[in-house]
Amino acid sequence: MTRYKITLEYDGTDLIGWQENRQGPSVQSLLMDAIEKFCGVRPSVVSAGRTDAGVHAIAMTAHFDLPTSPDAGTVMRAMNFYLTNSVVSVLDCEIVPDDFNARFSCTRRHYKYVVLNRPAHPVLERNRVWWVPRRLNITAMRRAGEKLIGHHDFTSFRATQCQAKSPVKTLDMCKITRHGDKIIFEFSARSFLHHQVRNMVGTLVEIGLGKPYDIDEIFSAHNRSAAGPTAPASGLYFIRADYATDD
Repeated sequence: MTRYKITLEYDGTDLIGWQENRQGPSVQSLLMDAIEKFCGVRPSVVSAGRTDAGVHAIAMTAHFDLPTSPDAGTVMRAMNFYLTNSVVSVLDCEIVPDDFNARFSCTRRHYKYVVLNRPAHPVLERNRVWWVPRRLNITAMRRAGEKLIGHHDFTSFRATQCQAKSPVKTLDMCKITRHGDKIIFEFSARSFLHHQVRNMVGTLVEIGLGKPYDIDEIFSAHNRSAAGPTAPASGLYFIRADYATDD
């Protein structure tokens, strides 16, 4: 067996998310279809993160095994040939040691969330941002975001259906910047709970609109209903995954 590490981008607008199931097209199923078409086998493809329906990726890492050993360039070209008319593209491919695992070898994951903060609704960036027409107070959001950084019980910020064994996570970065009409939220951590990023953004936006949410009180509540709404999937992007072997 030969293990391949791939980096891919995708538009999650019309996908059911990463995971393959019978409800519709997924990132995983499109990749597996492409591999099967060029080499006749259908290996499981493991990703650094299982994004939800509507979530995008700029540089998602994944791996899979093949019983033969075509060179990485051939694999990448073949996959992209069969993905040409899809919303997934393979940006890079390399052969890696058998003990590399896109999910478990990952040391840090990076996400960004994009809010379009202007009165006019989006046209060209529809399904790529969360449109918030009222002016947001970025100073208030930054102040609240600083309290999210660190080692906390994020029960109030995880989806009720989250299957993680523990709600305790360490958030390494929460950065909020304005670029013209856009507000960019950036988050980094070794791992995240289900909907954690979207729930944190939803809460921060409520604070930016003047709602009386207090991060310390939300943490203490240990209850999802104590935090703000879940931000739409459309504004969320998986940026990249870090590994100990990276330069």
